[in-house]
Amino acid sequence: MTTAAQILKSKPDQTIYSTTPGATVFEAVKLMAEKGIGALLVVEGEAIVGVVTERDYARKVVLMARSSKDTPVRDIMTAPVMYVGPEQSAEECMMLMTENRLRHLPVMDKGRLIGLISIGDLVKSVISEQKFIIEQLEHYIAGDRA
Repeated sequence: MTTAAQILKSKPDQTIYSTTPGATVFEAVKLMAEKGIGALLVVEGEAIVGVVTERDYARKVVLMARSSKDTPVRDIMTAPVMYVGPEQSAEECMMLMTENRLRHLPVMDKGRLIGLISIGDLVKSVISEQKFIIEQLEHYIAGDRA
């Protein structure tokens, strides 16, 4: 099974975008729109203190008639943050995301952030792995046995 570290290596853009708890929601959403992403890690110094997503914005700002320019990220972020290690399997990551209704998981190695995995990254990995298995089975059935 593919590991979180392997999934990170397969990503074309491994940039990790972040904001601070005191930034406005407007600034955070603007950054997400500019970068074409759906979530930002919320950091204070080197510590990850939360995650803010487009879903947080929709549910905790728009639906509650708050002002994104007056609301700090700390008021809508999800905390504490669940994370995985680089050795975690894609299956374990998917289970954690499904059980906790998450779409993004930071990958930490010895207390250091090394990347961020999305549910889309996991789906892509699983499809790729299944495609490989199907190809191997087709070769076996066709008689291309080594």
